[in-house]
Amino acid sequence: MKTVKLSEHIGPAFYDLTRDVFAHGHTHYDISGGRGSLKSSTVSLLVPLLLIRHPGTHALVVRKVANTIRDSVFAQYIWALGELGMAEWWTARRTPMELIYKPTGQKIMFRGADDPMKLKSLKAPFGYVAVTHFEEKDQFNGREEIRNILQSTMRGGSVFWNFESYNPPISRDNWANLDSAEDRPDRLRHKSCYLDAPPQWLGEAFLAEAERLKAVDERAYQHEYLGVATGTGANVFEKLEEREITDEEIKAFDRIYQGVDWGWYPDAYAFLRTAYDPAQERIYLLDEHYVNMESNTVTGQWIIDRKYTDFPVTCDSAEPKSVGDYRDMGILARGAVKGPGSVDYGFKWLQVRTIVADPRRTPKALAELKQYEYERDRTGKVVSGYPDENDHAISALRYAYEPLFNRRGTRA
Repeated sequence: MKTVKLSEHIGPAFYDLTRDVFAHGHTHYDISGGRGSLKSSTVSLLVPLLLIRHPGTHALVVRKVANTIRDSVFAQYIWALGELGMAEWWTARRTPMELIYKPTGQKIMFRGADDPMKLKSLKAPFGYVAVTHFEEKDQFNGREEIRNILQSTMRGGSVFWNFESYNPPISRDNWANLDSAEDRPDRLRHKSCYLDAPPQWLGEAFLAEAERLKAVDERAYQHEYLGVATGTGANVFEKLEEREITDEEIKAFDRIYQGVDWGWYPDAYAFLRTAYDPAQERIYLLDEHYVNMESNTVTGQWIIDRKYTDFPVTCDSAEPKSVGDYRDMGILARGAVKGPGSVDYGFKWLQVRTIVADPRRTPKALAELKQYEYERDRTGKVVSGYPDENDHAISALRYAYEPLFNRRGTRA
């Protein structure tokens, strides 16, 4: 077997990850990126080398649907063996689909998750399955499905490597994007795009197509080529900025807007404290109280304890008694005026402004805003109107700014 310089086949963006893999720095590797990011090719180069370095081990490569394997990830691994100059040392079998290392009998097995019983009954001829590769992670039915497979494979050995490669789904709240955002000490997260790859590896035609899409559809370009979750096309709140809001920023705000949407169970009660910068047309979410089955006395006391009685609170006027309860407690509560068309106008007023949310300060409100989408009909076409569900914090936000978008009965 000829000596191969691995750096000639793995892009520079993956050098640090490669060193971490061979040093067994982590057990799990979350590898995402857009088209031409080299993520799948890198994993297919690393897996055979890991097996050769660990003679008693095998690998399992999984896609959600078995009949997609042959022309995708199986072909990718055969390409990798050729690049590594070791194709003659491996036997390729189609039934069952596997690659066998001739000197030791070690296997790289390819299976689909659409037949879970076959995965559970999977047996290595000797040793154990040390390496797993989930290609197109986002196509699986959530973390639980992947975890169930790993529970069947990650046993009987001392060291394990698990690779999960995928193009980030367009929706920011897709389970794969949310899962990858979770910080885990046993997982290394790696993100790349085609701009990180040597241009000559991709070719002029690939690069020209990327530039063409960038010129005609920037949003599609960012998702497909840069691997950015740009939304779904049905997101109600597109101008959403997720970042830390510092205490220093909050001290500079001189006008606060607060809102309440009453709820008990299963509907939640939601209180929002916010600030508005009219010059920049930016709304800042500062604090929230989002609970079930708390009385007006308890939620009102929370507002008092936080010293949030310094500014008025605009509440859903559907419960005048609840508004009265707050007033009796010394809270500057008032019922929303509402009126014909007020809901639609309130949404439109919010949609054209940037909403800044800190996941530490207002996690529930942020989740609602990210996941709130227009409904679609059976053909996939967006339906006009705003869904009346999972919008408790959003309603509180609407009520908070009613004094601005509905002054004296006008919509200025």
